[in-house]
Amino acid sequence: MRDKRGILLESGTGDVEILEFVINDRHYAINVIKTKEIVEIENVTEVPNSNEAIAGMSLIRGNTITLVDLKYVLEQKKQDYKKKNMALLCEFNKRTVAFLVDKVIGIHRIGWDKINKPDSIVEQALVIGNIVMEDSVLMMLDFEKIVMDIEGRSYGAYEGGIEKIKYKKDRSKVKLVLVDDSATIRYMLKDVLNKGGYTNLTFFDNGKHAFEYLDGIKDKNKEKISEYVDIVITDIEMPQMDGHTLTRKIKEDKILKNIPVAIFSSLITGDLHHKGEAVGADVQMSKPDIDDLVEFIDNYTLGKK
Repeated sequence: MRDKRGILLESGTGDVEILEFVINDRHYAINVIKTKEIVEIENVTEVPNSNEAIAGMSLIRGNTITLVDLKYVLEQKKQDYKKKNMALLCEFNKRTVAFLVDKVIGIHRIGWDKINKPDSIVEQALVIGNIVMEDSVLMMLDFEKIVMDIEGRSYGAYEGGIEKIKYKKDRSKVKLVLVDDSATIRYMLKDVLNKGGYTNLTFFDNGKHAFEYLDGIKDKNKEKISEYVDIVITDIEMPQMDGHTLTRKIKEDKILKNIPVAIFSSLITGDLHHKGEAVGADVQMSKPDIDDLVEFIDNYTLGKK
């Protein structure tokens, strides 16, 4: 795979590069920046008593990597582990995981606004966006949810951090705007932040709707924007408008630019940190470090309340 430093060097362009792959004749997509490499798996060591979706372990570039069988995740049919398999070696949430696929088609560059949000009927499913191509529809998968479901920890990663947080009674006055396309993540953030004392939360499922909300407040209240929003917390990977573009639009606005923006995403890695810096993010943190997020919010808000 190409050096990621050559992919979308200009942050906040509203574009994304996706990798198209196939499982059982169905076409899917993953954000290129999640994918470190496409590898061929020759040896799979099965793990006793593991989740059915885990094919096993394999040695990749000298590291022992967990293999997730996407065919089983999506269709409850197992890959043939005895033959050579193609895998996407991915990095997110401070971990590296390989996902077995049938074949890889190639890379496409598209606008985030071309990725349609799934119908609310399937909001809890594993598809976070539908991409209409010339002759097919690609389904963009929620790889973080896949891993969380396998581990059976819908709350664990976030609740572990809440134990480190000291309760502050005046957190109820802090006004937060949170933007994340995953219904699962929005629910977890709401629950965990409420337990930490934050009750004034406004959620959006994509950057476009969040910016329209902020722009509407600005038009009505001009210089009083801080009375309505203290901090914006945004994911990166979202249909319609991604978090980098949302951050750039906020920071380029004469009135909105003073609102602190925290990018809270599974995609915060050493290789990609510069993208958030380029669009003016005040801080970037990797999910699920909820205690670091709360410390940032406290530092920006409690002193002025």
